[in-house]
Amino acid sequence: MVQSCPEASPAKWHLAHTTWFFETFVLREYLAAYRPFHPDFLWLFNSYYNDVSDQPEKKLRASFSRPGIDAILAYRQHVEDAIASLDKEGLPSEAAQRIELGIHHEQQHQELLCYDIKHALWTNPLHPAYAEGGAFEAGVPPLRWLNFAGGLAEIGHTGDGFAYDNELPRHTVFLQPFTLASRAVTCAEYLAFMEDGGYSRPELWLSEGWDNVQAQRWNAPLYWRQIDRANAGGEWSVYTMRGLRPLSEMAATPVCHVSYFEADAFARWAGKRLPTEAEWEIAVDQRVPTIPANANLLESGQLHPVAAPDADLDQVFGDVWEWTRSAYLGYPGYRAPAGALGEYNGKFMSNQMVLRGGSAVTPRSHIRSTYRNFFSPAARWQFAGFRLAQDQRQDSSSRIRGKVFSR
Repeated sequence: MVQSCPEASPAKWHLAHTTWFFETFVLREYLAAYRPFHPDFLWLFNSYYNDVSDQPEKKLRASFSRPGIDAILAYRQHVEDAIASLDKEGLPSEAAQRIELGIHHEQQHQELLCYDIKHALWTNPLHPAYAEGGAFEAGVPPLRWLNFAGGLAEIGHTGDGFAYDNELPRHTVFLQPFTLASRAVTCAEYLAFMEDGGYSRPELWLSEGWDNVQAQRWNAPLYWRQIDRANAGGEWSVYTMRGLRPLSEMAATPVCHVSYFEADAFARWAGKRLPTEAEWEIAVDQRVPTIPANANLLESGQLHPVAAPDADLDQVFGDVWEWTRSAYLGYPGYRAPAGALGEYNGKFMSNQMVLRGGSAVTPRSHIRSTYRNFFSPAARWQFAGFRLAQDQRQDSSSRIRGKVFSR
């Protein structure tokens, strides 16, 4: 029942909504004898599909004390049984495609549920842990700058296997030569930005970002807290799914739960920039064509970013979703699907920024190099971090608090 911020949803609602997706887009349309579980569920558990029905305000989902969890589990069983019946009858190809979409939609909600559980436990004054144990390695691999040639290249899904409509069509882009950091920015590096007055220097921030700093009183990433606020040198701690940990223990891990505005401000402070989504995808396809076996995704059980393993191009899959400098727009030639399913992605192509690569709570079978995630630039509750980029004509090093990020 807990809904601790407007972006979050109660766990019970996630289960009901993912069930609703199969009922609404598969069973109601393809199973002739299907009888809906409850007439009010069509609108009660609708998230944002206006072509289907009205829906309650998202911020009110925590008030749905009824139906209870037993009713939701019965709803789930009812829908699963009906899907099995449809399968026995023989699935039309369009119904099979929608079931596949529904499975990937459910994986998205499994990840969102991790965000929401973490935020709910963080807002509890006891800051309880979701899981026990776990440790973070202290070693920080060197940051290297990897060069990539410019010119014409193709991005977007090839059509082999599942993809969301926003990954299509594959198309040609032109890039200037660019350089990409070999790993994500760490907590220690982000702390240097903070200690250099990063949150008090308006020249580093986009206008809307600075407005958020002032209005929300940002002075650190979400889940960071200073134990002794009266002491400017008080030690920072970071809340993880395994409870509060000293920042010193996590210095080598990628900074996480930062907004696009914070990532952009850090990049400007460091004399660099964020990569475009095309640069990110091309670099990954060239250097990391398959997901590494040691990628820190949901199945690793870490539930938090870990230090980079010091490979050629590290952490592009898992650990943190990486902010890019690309606005979330349709690719050239993009057309949203007809009907209500066209609302899945297409209608959000405004005032959002693209993230790539997955996080420590993304299922392995859910991520690929062409996957385009998107959030509002002020959002911080998702597992988001960033890596730096630069144009090749730039100096390949930048001085940060007396330390040089170089080749």
